[in-house]
Amino acid sequence: MSMLTPPGMGGKYRITGDVYPRMRRPHRRRRIVLASAAAVVVLGAAGWGTLQLVDVFSGGDDTRKTAAGRQADCKPAPAPSASAAAKPPKPAQVTVNVYNATPRKGLAKATADELKKRGFAIGKIGNAPAAYDKKVPGAGVLLGAPTATKGAFAVLGTQLAGATTKVDARTTADVDLIIGTAFKNLSPKATADAALVALNKPKPAPTRC
Repeated sequence: MSMLTPPGMGGKYRITGDVYPRMRRPHRRRRIVLASAAAVVVLGAAGWGTLQLVDVFSGGDDTRKTAAGRQADCKPAPAPSASAAAKPPKPAQVTVNVYNATPRKGLAKATADELKKRGFAIGKIGNAPAAYDKKVPGAGVLLGAPTATKGAFAVLGTQLAGATTKVDARTTADVDLIIGTAFKNLSPKATADAALVALNKPKPAPTRC
């Protein structure tokens, strides 16, 4: 056997010339390497896609930063000052005419006396006009000029829960309180005073962004 005869060939083949047969490695290792590389690529793509989905649904860092910036920039608008806002009149600035539209006697006088104790100016006292006499089923009706809707109705309304309001053609600033069938008493003084305080508080302005 020649020294140039590859082992395992049993001397069957002889190498002649200057070209030698190459012993190729099995293809299995190459396949494993390629498969591993493909798996890494797939896993990387899957991970990147997951991060993108999370970023989309969570709004991403930029979105969170933008939202935080907007919240930081949002500031409540300054509340209007008492001088800037139209203040309701004080009870002493509201003249009330008290009329009784019920069959009960003395109701107008007693109600007027209580309103006077609470600081209201009292005008006329008597029975209700025919248009309202025994025709007011509720606690009472506040009747006045259209300008009364800007303050006088609200101030007098703190004294009688459930009173309705109605305007007429008068040009004077006085307001009528026509006592209705369902009237029992004026609102408790503590309740009415708290309502007056709330009425004079300026409402907070909405937040501006």
